[in-house]
Amino acid sequence: MSKQLTDRILEYLANHGETNSLDLADEFQDDHQKVIGAIKSLETIDDLITVKPISKKEWETTAEGQHIIEHGSHEAVVYNIIPDEGMSQADLMKSSPYAKVGFSKALAAGWIEIDKSKGAPIVRKKVPSIVDVIQTHLKDLTQIPDNVKAEYKKRKLLQEVIIKIMHLEKGPNFSTKLEKLEADLTSDLLTNNAWKSKKFKPYNFDALGASLQIGHLHTLLKVRHEFRKIFLEMGFTEMPTNNYVESSFWNFDALFQPQQHPARDAHDTFFISEPSNSTKFPMEYLEKVKDVHSKGGYGSLGYRYDWKLQEAQKNLLRTHTTASSARMLYALMQEGEFRPVKYFSIDRVFRNETLDATHLAEFHQVEGVIADYGLTLGDLIGTLYEFFKKLGITRLKFKPAYNPYTEPSMEIFCYHNGLEKWIEIGNSGMFRPEMILPMNLPPDVRVIAWGLSLERPTMIKYGLNNIRDLVGSKVDLEMIHRNPICRLDK
Repeated sequence: MSKQLTDRILEYLANHGETNSLDLADEFQDDHQKVIGAIKSLETIDDLITVKPISKKEWETTAEGQHIIEHGSHEAVVYNIIPDEGMSQADLMKSSPYAKVGFSKALAAGWIEIDKSKGAPIVRKKVPSIVDVIQTHLKDLTQIPDNVKAEYKKRKLLQEVIIKIMHLEKGPNFSTKLEKLEADLTSDLLTNNAWKSKKFKPYNFDALGASLQIGHLHTLLKVRHEFRKIFLEMGFTEMPTNNYVESSFWNFDALFQPQQHPARDAHDTFFISEPSNSTKFPMEYLEKVKDVHSKGGYGSLGYRYDWKLQEAQKNLLRTHTTASSARMLYALMQEGEFRPVKYFSIDRVFRNETLDATHLAEFHQVEGVIADYGLTLGDLIGTLYEFFKKLGITRLKFKPAYNPYTEPSMEIFCYHNGLEKWIEIGNSGMFRPEMILPMNLPPDVRVIAWGLSLERPTMIKYGLNNIRDLVGSKVDLEMIHRNPICRLDK
């Protein structure tokens, strides 16, 4: 069908010298887009035809305008519905889809009137007959004056459309007969030198190849990769953090967090219903943790309460990856002898948070732990400055804070240029003796640790003001495709 249409176009052009795609569509009684497609096909043959694009404005009726052509203008419909004795305004408003606008237009035109003498408003005809000029106009757009067209456009009965037309003329190599150009040199053409009498399509060496349908790394994954590289550059070892479900013992008790702490409430933590409890624990270590909670030890009075195993057995979605740090330090001492270590992890944690611009119920924690002899708070601050310097972040503030498992403790703040305020991006401190000494770490060993957000530094890096634009249903996939490979400003 396409080939026949191209032949007909060439024959018409041979007889008339020039034409355009709209006239050809009328002449052939065919779809305008099909004609344009055939013209583009002819345009690929060198100098067969010359084509010049032309834009033409035309008026056409909208869907509401088509409704008027079929049923009459809204005001005429309202007028014709009203019986001679009139009808209530409430009933009139229910009579047709456009009754409200029809009522106001008919009232403004003086076709109807409202009678309120008997209480409820009654609408009556004010003139004996009407002429539906709008319906007449829309049936023949050529008869509408320009100022009236503008009025109909305001009422959304008409709209202006731009039609792109192709103007055609004969080219230098014009012919009514098309010879198929060969695209490949096949074995059949090579036989008996048949290729010598054939014409070949020219190769376009500037053409771009088809784009590959490939995936794109999420912005968080790009920044996570950079974080991981920085930790490895600083000599850290990555911890295994593949246990999203933790026991309350490792998540809270091993970190010297009391069993009556508010963080253990269902309002702050997601507890697991099945399986609801864990039963396997290192019993010697568990007894030491129990004693330091209930009786004290290592120079501490403890919390002096009745520590319950049932509370420690409860399973939950881990609220921080610090539970993994506790596991790693305990496993280190099970090897028999202490050695200085530097651990890190970047993985998901879960908290029962109220969602807002900077909080999610599921997010990533960047965990760092260093255990060595004689560490001080200065070592912690210096390590954090060095870490964030490698991220390209130098505007830091530290604020004293309280954590059950660190003393001293510090919150870490970073300036967010988009929000134009300081936002908290992590917490840090030195692990308490009550936490690390039950693991049998030497008394003169100190452990500094920090937990950072992955999402908030990513927001700063990519200029995002709302964390829900980064994670969740509001993520702009085009933003994921468009953003370059992450290169932190170091």
